[in-house]
Amino acid sequence: HRRGDTGLVAVIFFLLGMGTLLPWNFFITAMNYFTDRLKNGTSSTQTDTYMFGNMSVLLAQLPLLLFTLLNSFLYQHIAEKIRIAGSMVFILLFFILTAILVKFKMDQDHFFSITMATIWFINMFGAVLQGSLFGLVGKLPPRFNSLFMSGQAVAGIFSGIAMLLSNIFETDSESSALGYFITPCVATLLTLCCYLVLPHLVGATRHHDFFLLLNNFDNGLDDIGETEACKKLNEFKQDPTEEKSTVPQVFKKIWVMALCVTCVFAVTLSVFPAITVNTKPSGLFDGKDNIFVPLCSFIVFNVMDWIGRSLTSRLQWPSMKSHLFPFFVVLRVVFIPALMLCNIQPRAYLPVLFNHDMAYIIIMSLFAMTSGYFACLSMSYAPQLVRPKDAETAGALMTFFLALGLSLGAAFSFGLKRIL
Repeated sequence: HRRGDTGLVAVIFFLLGMGTLLPWNFFITAMNYFTDRLKNGTSSTQTDTYMFGNMSVLLAQLPLLLFTLLNSFLYQHIAEKIRIAGSMVFILLFFILTAILVKFKMDQDHFFSITMATIWFINMFGAVLQGSLFGLVGKLPPRFNSLFMSGQAVAGIFSGIAMLLSNIFETDSESSALGYFITPCVATLLTLCCYLVLPHLVGATRHHDFFLLLNNFDNGLDDIGETEACKKLNEFKQDPTEEKSTVPQVFKKIWVMALCVTCVFAVTLSVFPAITVNTKPSGLFDGKDNIFVPLCSFIVFNVMDWIGRSLTSRLQWPSMKSHLFPFFVVLRVVFIPALMLCNIQPRAYLPVLFNHDMAYIIIMSLFAMTSGYFACLSMSYAPQLVRPKDAETAGALMTFFLALGLSLGAAFSFGLKRIL
């Protein structure tokens, strides 16, 4: 077990993190394709007869909540490889189907129904995949959790760049969508390969044992020989007769971190992207709407979110036991009115206080960086509050509260839109 092994494991967890969110990010990026296809040929005077945006959010959040919760209870009864590899295979198949449908003409009602079913199943398997991987990474030192979540942020950067390039070159929605759906197919296949390679990085040693070694000798594996490493492993392995704690018992130990991660994502999703996507340029990007939104909303958010997540590998403040941690998490609520007072149009009630583009970029940058930082710290701290044997349960449970935060944020966004 040399540094080369731990380095490869770190790279793989970064790629696994990127692979979990990249498919859905690209699906969201193709929203214009879906709305255009569902508008063409309709005799209705309504601009969005199918309410695709609302329905897609609803059918994304319901399975995400339901199956992250189920995964927290049932993960012990289904093998890890089946949950992770199986989910990736099904996500790959549904994206292949979605890509085929781009060139396949059909009745709009049928297309809408198939797309809604696809959204449900992609998020269902995505929930199981994320919950299982967060449980797996919970067994490792915090820096691996930071790498995993950094990979998720980088996935958002890729989708933002894809949107920006599509707008710059004025690519038609059908051609853009084909690229948006083929890219996740390749990414999911690569992620699956990375996961399957993971157990083979440590030779004859089972990868769970390797994880246990990493957890106890994160910085010292290079200085011990193979014989001593095996000895140490036997010392640190838990008594097989010792039972894992129940989900309620684990929750009692991590409830503060669970509420923190819920709050972080509820605040973030309440305004991004549902409200911020309607921000209009005024100043630096005046008259360049096609560049402003993908660059200053999506790319700025995802880059700063990635910086915030990456920062946790160097800095962990406040500590997990500090009362300042939940205080700063709740304090992020100030970003909601700050962003709503930017130049978001149309609006009927609130004034515009931050009209210039630079003001919006600065607020968005701080908003995104604190989102990534506190989300990553919450997910890293939770497994440290329980016994190593319960770390996987803690990771899976935290994924449910992450999904709960996303759902609450999406629900709040509807109300915030009405008071603009």
